[in-house]
Amino acid sequence: MSTVGVNRLQLKRRSARLPLKAHVRLAGQDHQRGTFTLLPARATGLNRHGAAIQVGRELLVGSILLVRHGRGGTETPARVVTQVRSAQGIFTYGVEFLESDATKDFWGIAFPSVESRGATGQVAEQSGIARRRRDIPSHQR
Repeated sequence: MSTVGVNRLQLKRRSARLPLKAHVRLAGQDHQRGTFTLLPARATGLNRHGAAIQVGRELLVGSILLVRHGRGGTETPARVVTQVRSAQGIFTYGVEFLESDATKDFWGIAFPSVESRGATGQVAEQSGIARRRRDIPSHQR
């Protein structure tokens, strides 16, 4: 992805993503309208307003889920915004929390302020570029 593309994505985010993982459980309906409760999933790329959710069930983009945090059992509704990828039976979706009191501190961590979001994104982008360059053999750079 180009730097311009990355910067546009960062500008659309309401809070910085942190490279953290959390165990969650989901309740809702899958893409065939089958109901599920307490389905185990993993949340990655956490931010104040949502996360990427990895789950072993295909979901319907636009559907509403109930997300329960693995620690403490806090619950909040979230909308499935996009399917990011699917591989080997694991589906990854971007979800955004719907407005409620539970979302204010759902993850139980402090996120960088909106003002520092640009610096956080720049550091993450630079480390990602450095990591990719390190993985490319020197004769291919």
